[in-house]
Amino acid sequence: MGRRCWRRRALAAACLGAALLLLGAAPRALRPAFENSLGSGWLGGKRRSPLQMLYDLDQGPRSALAEVHRQRRDLLRRACSRHTRRQRLLGPEDLRHVLVDDAHGLLYCYVPKVACTNWKRVLLALSGRARSDPRAIPAHEAHARGRLPSLADFSPAEINRRLRAYLAFLFVREPFERLASAYRNKFARPYSAAFQRRYGTRIVRRLRPRPHPDALARGHDVRFAEFLAYLLDPRTRREEPFNEHWERAHALCHPCRLRYDVVGKFETLAEDAAFVLGLVGAPGLRFPAPPPRAKTAAASDLAERLFRDISPFYQRRLFDLYRMDFLLFNYSAPSYLRLH
Repeated sequence: MGRRCWRRRALAAACLGAALLLLGAAPRALRPAFENSLGSGWLGGKRRSPLQMLYDLDQGPRSALAEVHRQRRDLLRRACSRHTRRQRLLGPEDLRHVLVDDAHGLLYCYVPKVACTNWKRVLLALSGRARSDPRAIPAHEAHARGRLPSLADFSPAEINRRLRAYLAFLFVREPFERLASAYRNKFARPYSAAFQRRYGTRIVRRLRPRPHPDALARGHDVRFAEFLAYLLDPRTRREEPFNEHWERAHALCHPCRLRYDVVGKFETLAEDAAFVLGLVGAPGLRFPAPPPRAKTAAASDLAERLFRDISPFYQRRLFDLYRMDFLLFNYSAPSYLRLH
């Protein structure tokens, strides 16, 4: 990472400080971010912070995995520089998806359909707010509002102090596989009818000619093509922001405005989760087992199968909608798309 990158991290925090609406003056000039930004020493000087652990890794001989994460950081920084122009200023509410673990110095931006339930379980276990075995924490408890503090809950000054001193990480996924997973989980085979009632009925009412009364009332039979048409309809985002399950990862986590130290990927979830927990100093904490490779392959097959019946015109429009996630996180356009 090097001293130059740590200076960039301080500058990014200062820029955010100027952007936050409630902040009076921009933060003062900073030393390397892990140096005593939140008090007299990291946990009273008893151990190094995750951010300092990463800094130490970058100064010495790197493991193959540490090198992978350095390359991902660099690729993200270059992609941001190449593909972003003027950006709007961030306010505290833009940080709602960034969860805070003060005890371990962590900031985690959660992206739904990218193992976020299990990461919330891990943060609850780390913080002592729930059972020590993440696998024993029910999903509804992991997602309960208020169980984990959000960066948006703090004052601008407190936000900036954490941005300077904490290890920030996120996990991302191939965008169309994530989208296919969201459709299956919320519309095709949902755990509850809530999304069908809220969004399915809206999609049927707006996009289906002569809908059956049962479909209007329940929204239970939304087709994938209708779901995509709803996403591409300009009225959708005029009425309200995208739901977090299909909102773009870059719009949830703002990776060109906030500096992320670790960019994990769903495709390498086990290795990347172990890397983060190693930096935290909790190698004994077991991340809930990721899906087996056969299930991961099935998710890829599902996306290909769903997109096969979508016209090239709509494939191109949808790719344009999610283009920044492909570019920023170094995903190639799926081979099954007919974009030309």
